[in-house]
Amino acid sequence: MVVKMAAYIASLDGAAPPPDLSAPLAALWWAAKGDWDEAHKIVQDESGRAAAWVHAYLHRVEGDLGNAGYWYRQAGQPVATDSLQAEWERIAATLLGSKP
Repeated sequence: MVVKMAAYIASLDGAAPPPDLSAPLAALWWAAKGDWDEAHKIVQDESGRAAAWVHAYLHRVEGDLGNAGYWYRQAGQPVATDSLQAEWERIAATLLGSKP
C-alpha cells in the first residue's frame, strides 16, 4: 500500500489526476494542487462517505467550519483538529486502502 500512496503523491507532478482515480481521490488530488474549485465541483454532487469526507476537508480548507462540520457528520468522521496536511494524508491513505 505504501507504493500506492507514493504513486498517488508522485502523480501530483502531472497536469491532471490519473484517470482511474475515484471521484473523492480525484478531488483530493485537485485540492493538493491548490484548485479548490475543481475539487469541490467533483465531490459536491457525489454521494457516499468518502466523498463527504473530502467535502468536509475542502470546507475546512476554505475556513467554513460550520459547513465542514455538516460534511464530517455525513462522512461519519470526527471533526479534524490536526493540520490540513495531516488530514489530507490521512484521507488519501484511507481511500487508497492503507493506514495513515
